Amino acid sequence: MLTRLLPWFIILALLAEVLGTIGGFGSSVFFVPLASYYLDFQSVLGVTALFHLSSNITKISFFSKGFNRSLILNLGIPAVLFVSLGAFLSRYANPIYLSIALGIFLTLFSLVFIIKKGLQISPNRTNAISGGALSGILAGLLGTGGAIRGATMAAFKLPKEQFIATSAAIDLGIDFSRSIVYAYNGYIHKHDLYLIPILIVVSIAGTYIGKLILNKISQDQFRKFVLFLLLFIGVLTLLVHGLGIPIFPVHSG
Repeated sequence: MLTRLLPWFIILALLAEVLGTIGGFGSSVFFVPLASYYLDFQSVLGVTALFHLSSNITKISFFSKGFNRSLILNLGIPAVLFVSLGAFLSRYANPIYLSIALGIFLTLFSLVFIIKKGLQISPNRTNAISGGALSGILAGLLGTGGAIRGATMAAFKLPKEQFIATSAAIDLGIDFSRSIVYAYNGYIHKHDLYLIPILIVVSIAGTYIGKLILNKISQDQFRKFVLFLLLFIGVLTLLVHGLGIPIFPVHSG
């Protein structure tokens, strides 16, 4: 099925990587709904985790000057711990219901912060730990938790380079942990491995293009872009998983 549509798959994966880089919370929020049109859900989880390992290593190398050590500890450690739990529970959870819940949350969250421009989540340790745990368990269950992590990190108003580097460092730990569990669960299939070198090239190219775009926008524009991107992801998730509307080109025969 994927062979005929591989060019579309590559183009959309590249777009996901560019948007994920600019938004600062990774490509999986776009790549997971995209890949679910071409692969079964378990394969999506396995391929996404391997794709993200390369993607985050690339981001760390491109944005290596900006790490927030406090957030890496307070948000990253709970995320890494809970992603393993989510990965184990993925055998039993209904991804459709979870995706709909995620879509509703992201849509409402982003709308509130777009309308109430002065509103912000208190940037404290409790909120960082809670956001990390929630993003981790969703990453394990659905293959994507970066939007929740991005929503939490947005409250800390980090410089854009620091935002992206810190998010990538946390995501690297998440992807390494869940890759082990997904391999144990049998989600990483031999017939999908040919996609990995393709997606490695896509991750490098997409991160580079995203970095060039980021150099052209201000810090305020970056924060607005993150919120509108979260809104877009929420609506897209509801359209795809709630209403079953086919957004991407799929095989019809």
